[in-house]
Amino acid sequence: MRILYLDCDTLRADHLGCYGYERDTSPNLDRVAAEGVRFTQCWASDVPCLPSRASLYNGRFGIHTGIVNHGGLAADLRLEGRDRGFKTHGYSQTWMSRLRQAGFHTVSVSPFAERHSAWWFYAGFNEMYNFGKSGQEIADEIEPLALDWIQRRGKEDNWFMQVNFWDPHTAYRTPADFGNPFEDAPPPAWMTEERIREHYAGYGPHSAQDTWGNAAASDEQLKRYPRVPRNIASLADFKRWIDGYDVGIRYMDDRIGRLLNALDEQGVLDETAVILSTDHGENQGELNIYGDHHTADRPTCNIPLIMRWPGMQAGLVDDALHYNTDMAATVVDLAGGTVPDRWDGVSFGDTFRTGEAAGRESVVVSQCAWACQRSVRFGPWLLMRTYDDGLKDFRPIMLFNLEDDPYETNDLADAKPEVVSEGLAILERWTTDMMQGSDSDIDPLWTVVREGGPYHTRDNLESYCAHLRATGRADHADALEARHARR
Repeated sequence: MRILYLDCDTLRADHLGCYGYERDTSPNLDRVAAEGVRFTQCWASDVPCLPSRASLYNGRFGIHTGIVNHGGLAADLRLEGRDRGFKTHGYSQTWMSRLRQAGFHTVSVSPFAERHSAWWFYAGFNEMYNFGKSGQEIADEIEPLALDWIQRRGKEDNWFMQVNFWDPHTAYRTPADFGNPFEDAPPPAWMTEERIREHYAGYGPHSAQDTWGNAAASDEQLKRYPRVPRNIASLADFKRWIDGYDVGIRYMDDRIGRLLNALDEQGVLDETAVILSTDHGENQGELNIYGDHHTADRPTCNIPLIMRWPGMQAGLVDDALHYNTDMAATVVDLAGGTVPDRWDGVSFGDTFRTGEAAGRESVVVSQCAWACQRSVRFGPWLLMRTYDDGLKDFRPIMLFNLEDDPYETNDLADAKPEVVSEGLAILERWTTDMMQGSDSDIDPLWTVVREGGPYHTRDNLESYCAHLRATGRADHADALEARHARR
């Protein structure tokens, strides 16, 4: 048994051909999907990067790992305390540890641990390869490391390899000589000139007028990242932005094709399980956020998951609700290992065995690095509860019907109070259940709030309000200051 895990950072499901995207961004991944199971409702329990992989690799939600932020107290695993043995839980309880116990040789090609000082990530890996650019690598730098290993050892049995690509992540860095395969393709139709004008008059880090964060882009930034516009002032700017993202996906997909071809040349591709997923998606204009991963909602948390498992179901679509942590449990299950009792993730391996989807009634997802939010996905609904707005224009409670409004353009919280009540009740029950099963009496979301808010926006209120006033948006600065003064 061989397992290739394609860990493609910041990848949106709805920008892949196999998920219905009009642009030809992913021909190699589309072929994998045609031979496996495509999951449409897999959700990252905790976002963005650090919390997401902490949950996936430790098998537990952020409320249990303690990791929900990118800095501060909630960016490290909780100490195990007096009961910590000669080795930590990571020695026997992580995803990779469980695969090693099942007889797998585990390999990582990723800069993730260095990027976030997340050294626990290496627990259970036999081999670790890091190009050393802390997440600034492009596919041409990651691919050779993985290709070399496959050419040397791909024919061996019982290995697992994680290959971590970063190309869709802002700022879009695909080399200029790759060109733009989508030069003549229109951008997604949901965005309009009128909506862009509304966004441009709005505010928030990575909003249409502030796509580079809390301040205007410098000339050096624009020169270094030519695929990213200064701001989104028109539909032409939006197209350029989306082109940059989609080109990064296509560039990455080409290199993924080379890895699959190498396995084919070794004569082992048909015997290799291939998994495609990501840590989170990417905001692409929803809620007036362009780039990065700011929210606990569909664009950031509803992630792609494709699993092709030799000898099992192929060509299926699973529409049931799952967490990314469930994927780790499923891989351990299908590989013959044992899923730890303390994991929050549960296996959906029977989907491969029987062809029938079986998921959860609802999922709860969190974001604490760009805003502090928990959201509930249930039925057609997404209820978003915001505890700290991250300097953005968020109401405390928002409600969207994702079946009718996947781009979250119509907040129905006032019109559907009964649905809001149902969502808040689910969230309350979930929080209570999670805290009862926690090793700590501290909810890490509140740790972030009490530290001054999410890592990427805390301590920026004064400077950002000054920027708003300098760009003719004093009314927004006044509103932000008034709102944050009450906290």
